[in-house]
Order: sequence, then C-alpha cells, then structure tokens
Amino acid sequence: MTRVRTAVLPVAGLGTRFLPASKATPKVLLPILDRPLVQYAVDEAFAAGIESIVFVTGRGQDAIVDYFDLNLELETTLRERGKHQLLASLEELRPSDGQVAFVRQIEPLGLGHAVWCAREIVGDEPFAVLLPDELILGDPPSLAEMIAVRDRHGGSVILVDEVEPEDTDRYGIVRPDGGGEGAADGSIGVTSVVEKPPPSEAPSRLAI
Repeated sequence: MTRVRTAVLPVAGLGTRFLPASKATPKVLLPILDRPLVQYAVDEAFAAGIESIVFVTGRGQDAIVDYFDLNLELETTLRERGKHQLLASLEELRPSDGQVAFVRQIEPLGLGHAVWCAREIVGDEPFAVLLPDELILGDPPSLAEMIAVRDRHGGSVILVDEVEPEDTDRYGIVRPDGGGEGAADGSIGVTSVVEKPPPSEAPSRLAI
C-alpha cells in the first residue's frame, strides 16, 4: 500500500465567519497564542510523517506564502540585535526547501474544487486534506491516527466528531454502516454523507 506522503491544505476561503478580522488577514493566519492557526496544521502534518504540503490559495492571500518564506530583513535584524532565541524559533518553523508548494484557486468554487486544484502536484498518490480552521489538539495527533486506520483498513478515512442533535444542520453528517459498531481502533464504516440535514432527518450525530 502506497504511503501517504502529501497533505493538501485548502486555504482559499473568504473567511466570512471571522469577519472583520479576516478582512485584511487570511483567517488561517489569525494567531492562537504565539503562532498562526495554519502553523498548527503544518506541525501536525509533519508529525504524522507527511513529507510535502500543497497550499491552495486564493486572491489576497499572498501573506500565507510570505509567512512560510524567508524574511531576510527581519532575520538579519534579529541577528544583529542578538535576538538569537527568536531567530531560532523562526528558523525552526520554516519548512525546508521543496517541502511546500502553492497553487491558486482562481474562482471560489468550494472545497472540492480547491482540492481538485492540487491534482497536478499530488498526482495519483494517496493524500491527506487538512482544514486549518479546525484546531484539534490530541496525542497522538488526529492525522497520525487517521493514517494508521487507513494503513489497517484501506480506503478513505475522515475524522468525525459527535455534535449536539440541534447542530446537525451546520455540518456534513455521516451515515454509519451497521448501526455504528466500531472496530477496536475506534473506526467505523460509513455508507454515505448527508450535507447539513435538519435534526429530524440526520442519520447520526457524527459530523465531519
């Protein structure tokens, strides 16, 4: 079985849920403590054994490219001022040459289209998709667990979370296979996905 080596991060969304903060700053660059949200997704990907990341960006999001690039002026200033600890933290977060790539989603045509935009880079290999506006802390990281499930069972794997019954109309809800009986590793089969069903029609409370 081919190993999962690439992750696609669709970051081209308009960030309307984060307005007005996202009007000038892409939502994935909004800070959580001392680092932007997208950094947590990148760290999780590399911790799970991912070797390369493809960012799908949109208009007005060049700041995302700049964030993962070398800022020569800033790093030179930190070095001259003896700010070696800050300099080391920047160097630690910066990916190595060739680890990240960027493609542009010309029109905002949805998540599926954004992932499709990465097809020429990903090729025919299996890949992961991470949505950086969902922050999930876990040990081991969720992506590492998902890859392990895929290695054991094959197929495609999605991460789900149990939501309140009245919230099913906000998410894609899965229809579990066989009544939702899970395997020893916590995985369950899924037969279909219903997009934002009203509570009375939701096949489960498991949201993607």
